[in-house]
Amino acid sequence: MLERLNEAMARIEDDLEREVDVKVLARIAGTSEYHLRRMFSALAGIPLSEYVRRRRLTKAASEVLSGQSSLLDIAVKWGYGSNEAFARAFKAMHGVGPQEARATKKALQSQQILTFRLVVEGSTSMEYRVVEKDAFHVVGRGTRVPLVHLGMNPAIVEFVKGIGMPALERMKALSDGEPQGMLALTFNQEGVEEGAMLDYFQGVVTSKEAPEDMETLAIPAGTWAVFTAEGPYPETIQYMWRDVYTQWFPSNSYESAEGPSMLRTQINGDRATAELWIPVTS
Repeated sequence: MLERLNEAMARIEDDLEREVDVKVLARIAGTSEYHLRRMFSALAGIPLSEYVRRRRLTKAASEVLSGQSSLLDIAVKWGYGSNEAFARAFKAMHGVGPQEARATKKALQSQQILTFRLVVEGSTSMEYRVVEKDAFHVVGRGTRVPLVHLGMNPAIVEFVKGIGMPALERMKALSDGEPQGMLALTFNQEGVEEGAMLDYFQGVVTSKEAPEDMETLAIPAGTWAVFTAEGPYPETIQYMWRDVYTQWFPSNSYESAEGPSMLRTQINGDRATAELWIPVTS
């Protein structure tokens, strides 16, 4: 898998001056477009589209500093329709506009070519099971929140607090399906960088009708990889997410499938027992 990913990285370099077709990259990597995007984001720490943008702006920067081509020619070559659009993107990455960079020869940023390698840590084994599950419903309340990599997510804390304990207790009483109890569902995530927006849904699996003050999510039948972990809260949960995408998926034949991931957490003091459900396909 890693060898194929590196072949896809080489293809990106070949296609930088043209359209980078993610479907072609997925075929080279031997996976689906959806799984390639999620795998790349987990391994690289940035979305695939952002990596391509940074590589193009890195190439463009060397041409800006060389002074051999006009700024407009460079902008068009690297996919920008105007000097203004190119200048905005250039400054966002390098901290200065292309005209200032050319005039002052300031140091610029560089996005290196990524190469994926297997690092064997041998610290702990990952406990998981694969579950085939019929279609089901989750009843609760949802919102959209920014991604937080480490520590508590203030937006989620405020959202759950806003639901209130009486509503949460009524919600919990509806639970009558697996996974049991209160769940945190996440889906429609824009990227893996800090602050990327995603949908968050607090609810329970149930066969009962949703109360008037709650919503219903319909989840189709499918295959789920279920992971369990125990340790300090919230680090254990965040490390489990990281390890699933950087260690488990590259080592197994499954791919992540579209749909919400579900997390059930039991907190005891500063420790937590967590169960993470991720939709997969083989």
